[in-house]
Amino acid sequence: MKNLETERKFLVTGDFGKDVFSSTRIIQGYLCSVPERTVRVRINGEKGFITVKGAGSASGAARFEWEKEIPVDEARSLLDIAEPGVIDKTRHLVKNSDGVHIWEVDEFYGDNEGLVVAEVELADENEPFDKPDWLGEEVTGKPEYFNSMLVKNPYRNWK
Repeated sequence: MKNLETERKFLVTGDFGKDVFSSTRIIQGYLCSVPERTVRVRINGEKGFITVKGAGSASGAARFEWEKEIPVDEARSLLDIAEPGVIDKTRHLVKNSDGVHIWEVDEFYGDNEGLVVAEVELADENEPFDKPDWLGEEVTGKPEYFNSMLVKNPYRNWK
């Protein structure tokens, strides 16, 4: 399927910092956050994006994704009319030891403070990849870890 994104998601339980090669602050909100589709507006550093995602596969590892860059001032305007709640995080990029994959490690702030999640994008959900020692439990497909759900039921409420 065209525009299919496949990724696996894990909790981070150790120190990944020595392998970070880039970090960017991200602010995002949702214009629509129903399970069948989400429409996300994101400010990633100094760039704006709008993204549409479809429902996930049975495992939750694959789903339709369409994304376009938009002017950052337009992204700010769209965030003003977004559903209540915002995701505030720093995305750290970490090279994997296999030399092929890049980990996106999201360190959350605000109502999701204390949550750190790593994702790796794959060609298909069975593609092999090295798992660094700082990875914890796999949470691929667990809805409570979707950013669109963290807006509605933040990590601070789980404790």
